[in-house]
Amino acid sequence: MTKPSLPELLHAAVTAVGGMERPGQVTMAQAVEQVIDDGSHLLVQAGTGTGKSLGYLVPALAHGERVVVATATLALQRQLVERDLPRTVEALHPLLRRRPEFAMLKGRSNYLCLHRLHEGVPQDEEEGLFDQFEAAAPTSKLGQDLIRLRDWSQETETGDRDDLTPGVSDRAWSQISVSSRECLGASKCAYGAECFAEMARERAKLSEVVVTNHALLAIDAIEGAPVLPQHEVLIVDEAHELVSRVTGVATGELTPGQVNRAVRRAAKLVNEKAADQLQTAAEGFERLMELALPGRLEEIPEDLGYALMALRDAARTVISAIGSTRDKSVQDEDAVRKQALASVETVHDVAERISNGSEWDVVWYERHDPRGGAAYRHSGASLRVAPMSVSGLLREKLFADRSVVLTSATLKLGGDFNGVGASLGLAPEGTEGEDLPQWKGVDVGSPFDYPKQGILYVAKHLARPARDGDRADMLDELTELIQAAGGRTLGLFSSMRAAQLAAEELRVRSPEFPILLQGEETLGELIKNFAADPKTCLFGTLSLWQGVDVPGPSCQLVVMDKIPFPRPDDPVMSARQKAVEDAGGNGFMAVAATHAALLMAQGAGRLVRASGDRGVVAVLDQRLATARYGSYLKASLPDFWYTTDRNQVRKSLAAIDQAARQTEEA
Repeated sequence: MTKPSLPELLHAAVTAVGGMERPGQVTMAQAVEQVIDDGSHLLVQAGTGTGKSLGYLVPALAHGERVVVATATLALQRQLVERDLPRTVEALHPLLRRRPEFAMLKGRSNYLCLHRLHEGVPQDEEEGLFDQFEAAAPTSKLGQDLIRLRDWSQETETGDRDDLTPGVSDRAWSQISVSSRECLGASKCAYGAECFAEMARERAKLSEVVVTNHALLAIDAIEGAPVLPQHEVLIVDEAHELVSRVTGVATGELTPGQVNRAVRRAAKLVNEKAADQLQTAAEGFERLMELALPGRLEEIPEDLGYALMALRDAARTVISAIGSTRDKSVQDEDAVRKQALASVETVHDVAERISNGSEWDVVWYERHDPRGGAAYRHSGASLRVAPMSVSGLLREKLFADRSVVLTSATLKLGGDFNGVGASLGLAPEGTEGEDLPQWKGVDVGSPFDYPKQGILYVAKHLARPARDGDRADMLDELTELIQAAGGRTLGLFSSMRAAQLAAEELRVRSPEFPILLQGEETLGELIKNFAADPKTCLFGTLSLWQGVDVPGPSCQLVVMDKIPFPRPDDPVMSARQKAVEDAGGNGFMAVAATHAALLMAQGAGRLVRASGDRGVVAVLDQRLATARYGSYLKASLPDFWYTTDRNQVRKSLAAIDQAARQTEEA
């Protein structure tokens, strides 16, 4: 039988999902097929509406090798596993003469732990375990969540937290889940044969397509011990998020509360001398954390360095002692021991990493004090360490021994892929070298007619925004734009404070337009309510720049209060910028401008989500029109019709609003 062609397979898959074939999707599928065949790598920008999931799934399934698909969001994971993959597999089955298996795989803490559920939770103050279900008041939120979890455990087939609807608090989930370090291991656990996490791993080993998340992909790269099954093809969707997710996984943290918890957990399991040594080191660390240390620590203060070394050495002593002593009087000693060991090992590893003072790490001190009270002083102080860059790690671990496809609607910044490529450890496209991964960038465009569907408006007449300054002229402009649009506004702000001030002001100035504010309800509820009422506006910060998909008349104006450069005191971004400058490069363009371009591209992408959408992206920051870097940022955005004419924009918004009203009334 003749092997089916890629166009035949793609046509069958698109028909099965009720879609329509698009030129960009065909171009993408062909590019993916080519890099899988020749073992190279691909960065592919596929605009909203391209149908990129099928653009990579069809050639990957046709190839017949195991493929891992890593995504950033739960929504896309669900779409792949519950809709795209089942339909695509069934559609391709008659042509491929096989039915590829697929599975979802996440980190261990995402699955319910049967040992925790049935045997209880190790506690810090006393020996053994306690029954979390008896300890929590049945009428409390925690108690109600735990009862729901116990009932759910009887019916769930996956034990996956994301399959529990509605969800439960992090505190409740922590009572019935374990990290990989805390896990006893299937061979030592009485519930190993029924373990949800182990079953998920087994399903993944037997599947041709494994859907996972960026965090697990990062752990697989960083830890050394593989957690993903061997695979020949890696596809990273929502790839614009990958660097920040990998950085997050590679970031360590030490807090006084965390250290004291490790002391309590280990105290009953080791000899008195080892326990006292860790207790003394913990007290010394806690005293120093009460001091008002600066943000970034380019050099570790001498007293803090001594405290960290004492903590590291004491933790190492306790780790050895835990391994050499046994106490059968401790109920379920293995579980208690494992949790204590996990806590102490984390303290040891982070203390050692900071003490070593690698030039490739950034160390900083943070104080989170939401209520401003002394009672929260200790729990609010943290010492953190993050990699200066993850590009070397990604180049070494991500692109070796497999073809890698990275895709997103926003990978081409300033007109090319080299900025994003550099953050991933890739040399400029076309650079030859024995140790350099070979890659190409492809922009397959979008099915939308951006110049006809959207306007990019820059409020050039506004004063240049100052850091954290009040902007009365910006609020006047925002009010007029919202009134012209008849509501229908997604407000994307550079800080939560700016979003709150704007919401307070607009609720007074324009009470006819309800203002929803991020943080006042869950993100899902906010987006649902925003979509339901066209007069409503939604204001917020970072997660709204990337997490809103509201096609239709409810979102016809997207406002950015100012260019979202990282804060000058952001320790990791400022360190990365300085490193580029020290190497002779342009740190501002390589780090700050690239960061802003990526967020702006994502934010502008909220406007046009369907072929019938019309509207305006309004940037209330004159620098987009006047600064030298403005052209780089504009080149990163969809190709909207561009103007600085405020009167023209108000007329356009009013006309769009009028057309939407007529459609709603019809």
